Amino acid sequence: MSKLVIVESPAKAKNIKGYLGRGYDVIASMGHVRDLPSHRLSVDIDNDFEPKYSIIKGKENFVSELKKKAEASDYVYLATDPDREGEAISWHLATILGLDMKEKNRVTFNEITKHGVTVGMENPRQIDTDLVDAQQARRILDRLIGYKLSPFISQKIRKGLSAGRVQSVALRIIVDREEEIRAFVPEEYWSIDAKFTNPPSRKVFSAAIYSKDGEKLKITDKKQSDGILSELENAEYTVSSVKKGSRKKSPTPPFITSTLQQEASRRLSFQGRRTMRAAQELYEGVSVGELGTVGLITYMRTDSLRISEEARAMGNDYIVKTYGEKYLPKKPRYYKSRSNVQDGHEAIRPTMPNVTPDSVKAYLSADQYKIYKLVWERFIASLMESCLQETMRIEIDANGYIFVATGYTVKFDGFTALYEEKNDDDDQDGAAALPPIAKGDVLKLKSILGNQHFTQPPARYTEASLIKALEENGVGRPSTYVTITSTILDREYVKRDGKQFVPTELGEVVTNLLKERIPNIVNIKYTSKMEEDLDKIDSGEKDYKEMIRLYYDDFEKPLEKAKDAMKGVKIKLSEDETDVICEKCGRNMVVKYGRYGKFLACPGYPECQNTKPIVFKTSAKCPECGGDVIEKKTKRGTSFYGCSNYPKCNFMTWDMPTDEVCPQCGKSLFRRRGNELYCPDTEGCGFTKKGERKK
Repeated sequence: MSKLVIVESPAKAKNIKGYLGRGYDVIASMGHVRDLPSHRLSVDIDNDFEPKYSIIKGKENFVSELKKKAEASDYVYLATDPDREGEAISWHLATILGLDMKEKNRVTFNEITKHGVTVGMENPRQIDTDLVDAQQARRILDRLIGYKLSPFISQKIRKGLSAGRVQSVALRIIVDREEEIRAFVPEEYWSIDAKFTNPPSRKVFSAAIYSKDGEKLKITDKKQSDGILSELENAEYTVSSVKKGSRKKSPTPPFITSTLQQEASRRLSFQGRRTMRAAQELYEGVSVGELGTVGLITYMRTDSLRISEEARAMGNDYIVKTYGEKYLPKKPRYYKSRSNVQDGHEAIRPTMPNVTPDSVKAYLSADQYKIYKLVWERFIASLMESCLQETMRIEIDANGYIFVATGYTVKFDGFTALYEEKNDDDDQDGAAALPPIAKGDVLKLKSILGNQHFTQPPARYTEASLIKALEENGVGRPSTYVTITSTILDREYVKRDGKQFVPTELGEVVTNLLKERIPNIVNIKYTSKMEEDLDKIDSGEKDYKEMIRLYYDDFEKPLEKAKDAMKGVKIKLSEDETDVICEKCGRNMVVKYGRYGKFLACPGYPECQNTKPIVFKTSAKCPECGGDVIEKKTKRGTSFYGCSNYPKCNFMTWDMPTDEVCPQCGKSLFRRRGNELYCPDTEGCGFTKKGERKK
């Protein structure tokens, strides 16, 4: 018998084919093959929101070939990804191929290993229509909101803008934080910090003033600080209290999609897209020497903390063999997922816990290795014993003022022998260990200083902290976080300042317009409630058409009201005006947006119709005429570089100009593929050197 197995990616198809062997033909759909066409609404609002699907442009030949393969096969298995989106792809494939929806032809693989594929193939099921309906509800709502709302904000602000069910809320979170920062008024405060030794020990430790005569001190200015310091002149510093205790520090759970993206951002400075690309490759399978081609991690889009008992046993075995019995808890640790989690598959974990990152490092790309190391260490650490710390708090009396010092020593390192989670405020690390100290000891003062401080505004969001905020507020789902952040960046609603997201004027104007006119779209609690209701479709608790009707009505009425109220209104952005003067009429030219991107135009249109391209001048000089080298764009948006004196000078290159000059002839150096710097005067000079990698 010949059996056809349809998966989503070519890499996964190749690896699964290797496990299934003869009698199976495995083909990749390359994602969705049918969707709502983008050139029209594609949802029949008057016919109970019936979606109008069609074959995705460019996939017609593939679908024809797929139909032939299906007809020639004795059986067809739909093995797309084990999530809501994968379920919908399987449903679309079944519809296109005319398969029986009641047939058990749907298989899922939580891991691409021999065991994972075997288990999946041995347990086929029917397509889960509730999961399909949940995906359709999201897709249709996103289309209705995006298709109706985007033209509105484009007409009122600028052509080509977009708004969406989740991206608009994410943008509001960033804009609201920026408004908090602007409104923040810093307050001055002072600390008095001292350093001591306890002879005969030479170990220096720190303590900070805490209270006076039993009341906590608040030092607000230099005068108050100096007054306290004068009272402490020639004071004796006596230990008045020593409190010892112990505390347990437990490991963090294995990764889910959001926490993997957050930790990779904090620890590796990876953007979400980069993290998920490496994780996808590790899931689909890589060639690792004697092990062959195998998926090294389980499915990477999940919000469940569950792990299989088989994986737990393998992890426990590794811990005992490597660290010893004392590093394994007497009672297994189970992590509880959030209440609205879909528990269809496991947390992100290594498929073979005994395969260490170092043992496969030679076979992985740099990104694959870093992500595998994170996943592997986090999973193994989550199974290990807690870290046990002995704590100490000492109080030091000086003329009625109390100084406090805290510290700890590690009694048993536990899971920290392998891994500790990195936090956004990790620079505020725990206190160091204190020297031997007893009540009544008289300490030697090494230094004492009054230090000025100011309260700080809340920090701007990073990709990691934004994902955490979205997750905590129930906005979006694991599979959407990367798309959300990418969209608001691509639309220039926010920009990056290092790791931080800063809203642009455009982003703030869009958010404020929506807050004023269509508040539900940017209401965090409302969007969270919508997500909860959409999740209920997964379990069959809600009808998906009913959900669409409810939320579309909430959206459509205020939108129509906003259109009526803002007829003829156009919001101008100050960032669109430039200091480039129109040579024809003398006005300041403005940035416009056309089919091929930005350009400069005279605001005096239609009287003055002058336009010109936006020129980005580099620091390099043309090697042929000495003019400025400027960045230009092809119609597809690809950058290339040419002389500003075109058409008099025809110099052009795809290689990036640098601010370095040739040590032999003084001309600007350019950077070609392979990170090599070279002098473009190949005949007279020909200088080259290996460039330093950009950080």
